[in-house]
Formats: sequence, structure tokens, C-alpha cells
Amino acid sequence: MEEPEKSRASVSAKTDVDSLKDVSCRASADSVKASRSKPRLKVFSKVMEKSLQWLLDNASFDRFSHDFQPLLKQNPQMTEAMHKQFISQLQTLVQKEISSVIDEGELQVKFEELDRLEELAKDTAQAAWRPSGAPEQDVCSALVSYYKKQEEYMRIQLKKLQKENTGLAQKVQSGRENITHTEKHIASGAEEWRASLEDLEAFVSTLSPSEHFGSL
Repeated sequence: MEEPEKSRASVSAKTDVDSLKDVSCRASADSVKASRSKPRLKVFSKVMEKSLQWLLDNASFDRFSHDFQPLLKQNPQMTEAMHKQFISQLQTLVQKEISSVIDEGELQVKFEELDRLEELAKDTAQAAWRPSGAPEQDVCSALVSYYKKQEEYMRIQLKKLQKENTGLAQKVQSGRENITHTEKHIASGAEEWRASLEDLEAFVSTLSPSEHFGSL
């Protein structure tokens, strides 16, 4: 008798999971449609409310008592009281968690920001990025885009540095030419001064002492 019961429980669990997926899909579709006319937070709360109600409906007394057959046979009233307490606590805990998610996650602010982004995206013809479902592929694509931008930035900076270096090299060359020209000018002046001094000394040496004093 245990094997058929386990099989039925397994089939029931699988059915519950499939049903939960269907409800989630329907709730998501409903939320998308409703979000066009209602604030997102109200839509979110409505979806959570429907999901909670679905959960409570599926936590029926029959399913609950199936796992407590000995207790059900001995004391049906206690089993029913336990089920009611379980449903009450489950509902309270889930509602508390939903409220905690809304408050701690600041969903009102996030949803308002989402509305703002959606409004800005209306005039954008390009489709928004969506994850592919393969995290490594998404990460690689994001990194490739980032590195391409960095490469372009570095290329621009390199061109600027090359241009600045070319300008500095031209200034250095021009400075060297000016220094060479100045040195040649100084050397030429020194040669002229030396030649003039030699001519003066030669002229002075040709004069006699009397002529020197006579000239004074």
C-alpha cells in the first residue's frame, strides 16, 4: 500500500508544480496587461494576492490530512484545528514576507523609476538589451563592449600624445637650430673682434714713442 501512495503523492506534487507554473505565467501576463492602466505596485500586490490565494486553496484539508492519517482517524477535530492554524499562520507569514519585500526593496521607488525609463524608451527605435539565458555569454558580450570602448579611448589618447610629442619635437628642433645659429653668430663676432684687436695692435706697434707722446 505504501508504493501506490508514494506514486500518487509524487504525481500530485508534480501536478502542483505544473499548476504553480501555469498560475505564475498567467499572473505575469495579467500584470503586464494591467500595468498599462494601473500603478505597478498595485499590480504587484494583486499578483501576490492571487498567488497567495492559489497557495491557500491548494493547501486543502484533504491534502493536509493525507499526511496525518493516524491522527485523523484518532482525532478528526484536532486534525482540522491544526489545519486551520496552519492555514492562518501560512497566510500571515506570506503576507508579512510580501510586505517586507515591498518595504525593504523600496518597490514603490523602483517601479516609479521603471515607469520613467519606460517613458524615455518610447522614442527609442533600437530594441533594449535582453539577457540571452547564458550568463557566460552575457558577461562576455558586456566585457567585449566595455573593452572595445576602452580600446577606442586609448587609441584617441594615443593620437593626442603622438600629436603633442610631434609638436614638442618640432619645438626642440627649432630651439636647437636657434642655439646653433646663436653660437655661430657669437663665434663670428668673436673672430671679428679678435681680428680688429690684432689690427689695432699691429698699428700701435708701428708707431714710435715720440709719435705716441706727440699725438697726446
